[in-house]
Amino acid sequence: MATQQHPPPTVSLIKRPLLKVFFIAIACCVCYFLGSYSNPNSTISTIQPHPLKCFLSNASTPNLPSLVLDFEAHHILPVPPESSKNGGFFDFCPANFTHYCPCQDPSSAKPFNVTKFFHRKRHCPGRHQALRCLVPLPNRYRRPFPWPRSRTYARFSNVPFPRLSVYKKSQNWVRVEGDRLVFPGGGTSFPNGVKEYVDLIRQVVPLKSGKIRTALDVGCGVASFGASLMDYNILTMSIAPIDTHEAQVQFALERGLPAMLGILSVYRLPYPSRSFDMAHCSRCLVPWTANDGVYLMEIDRVLRPGGYWVLSGPPISWKSSYKGWERPAEELEQEQINLEDLARRLCWKKIAERGPIAVWRKPTNHIHCTQKLKAWKSPRFCDETDADAGWFREMDPCITQLPKVTNIRDVSGGALANWPKRLKTVPPRIEDGVNRGANVDTFYKDKTIWTKRISYYGSVLKSLGAGRYRNIMDMNADIGGFAAAISNLPAWVMNVVPFDAQNNTLGIIYERGLIGTYMNWCVAFSTYPRTYDLIHAHGVFSMYMDKCDILDILFEMYRILRPEGAAIIRDHVDIIVKVKGITDRMRWKSKILHSEYGPFHPEKILFVDNSEI
Repeated sequence: MATQQHPPPTVSLIKRPLLKVFFIAIACCVCYFLGSYSNPNSTISTIQPHPLKCFLSNASTPNLPSLVLDFEAHHILPVPPESSKNGGFFDFCPANFTHYCPCQDPSSAKPFNVTKFFHRKRHCPGRHQALRCLVPLPNRYRRPFPWPRSRTYARFSNVPFPRLSVYKKSQNWVRVEGDRLVFPGGGTSFPNGVKEYVDLIRQVVPLKSGKIRTALDVGCGVASFGASLMDYNILTMSIAPIDTHEAQVQFALERGLPAMLGILSVYRLPYPSRSFDMAHCSRCLVPWTANDGVYLMEIDRVLRPGGYWVLSGPPISWKSSYKGWERPAEELEQEQINLEDLARRLCWKKIAERGPIAVWRKPTNHIHCTQKLKAWKSPRFCDETDADAGWFREMDPCITQLPKVTNIRDVSGGALANWPKRLKTVPPRIEDGVNRGANVDTFYKDKTIWTKRISYYGSVLKSLGAGRYRNIMDMNADIGGFAAAISNLPAWVMNVVPFDAQNNTLGIIYERGLIGTYMNWCVAFSTYPRTYDLIHAHGVFSMYMDKCDILDILFEMYRILRPEGAAIIRDHVDIIVKVKGITDRMRWKSKILHSEYGPFHPEKILFVDNSEI
């Protein structure tokens, strides 16, 4: 049977894969060229070749290109203009806000109880009551005198408060001479000048040795005591409330001296335990033995092991001074007996009483103290496990226990090197592994990083290297690398550690011989307007993005920054662009630049430089 033959099937050209791809490619090219021809604004006609050097970067060097980065969108279609309500300059506050301190406003303190000075502690406005305007300048405001001239002189037009010059005239706190304020160095306990007073302390406390680096002055007046200690390379945190001594902290900051508003009241001071090598009170009117001695116990908490407490004024030297103080001798005598007994129960040792001063020393550890407290039964050791907690933590009338040691000669928490070696030595809190946020390797790496960063900052902000910034704030200080890197400049840094930061590093900062404070940047800082020359903010806005409105943080930065000052803001590029949009409305002169990580890293820097405005 014959087999039927069929012709081979015909293959369609369209079904061949290669030909199909070929025809599709031709169709796409035709459509592309037709589209380009019909659109004269196409990018094909506007692309310009870039020189190769625009794309070269060296992340290992701080000398980066100073190209101002533009992250704004450039649309072909016109964008409707913003309304003046949302896009114009921010309004200035009324003139009565010129010296406004939101959390220490005397007018808002009236409803609060005066017991334990509660009315003078921080009382911040609610979130919906926060300041949303720009604090205005005083009439005839002028740039403050540069350091070190500012130590003696200030411009009266900047802080126009003559009351202290009259009220404290006999004590030589401050004088008004024409358009200047003159600070002759007097004080309540040293009307003839602070030098003679400090010389007396120096006979008892080793001020010259480098062992004393950080000091706390409670009830500081105009901070003449802290100014004098700078001759010994001692950095003093001077604190005082807003009270009848009008603007005393504002005077201190205008002089270029570290100071902040603060008072011993209900809550702990905003500093970690074992912070200060010396604490001082010169007739500061603190009732040390009242309320079960809680205020002196708070001094004990922040005083380093082996630290000194210096007291002058009532009841010290009561035998020769009771008439001038217009107080009964018997009352003052009993007050001193109670004070001596309280200090003894804190295990302090009185080492001298000479003329107007008395000096006690805290023990270097609590081995003997533990045995004594078992016999005395009062006071007790605190049950608190976090001795460093210093942000709105109520004070407790108990002794903050020092870290345990096994040898009576050991220093609890570790001995510190003398200054200036202390700055570059690994702090005990890092070496002992107490702080989980840093170790020995990261400490040395941090030093290298900040050396490069400061070099870069100085290439952009010429005034930084020239020493024109005296009062500087680091809003998120970490372990104090920024402050350490500029320690050679004639400046001091307020190192701020947010109270809710992932790692509490403020104790490390103090162990390096630097000073600082805890803070919540959703509310106002404890200072007057126009008190800082430079503000550094690294990652602050990322940290607070979901906690409060960053607009309120920027308004606060505007309040405390001097009009001729500068700011360095480091953050993610998206946040930096948003921040710049706000600072432009504040009339700040700013530009966005790459960080030292180069053009492809998302972290950018917003430099604000108002020195030429």
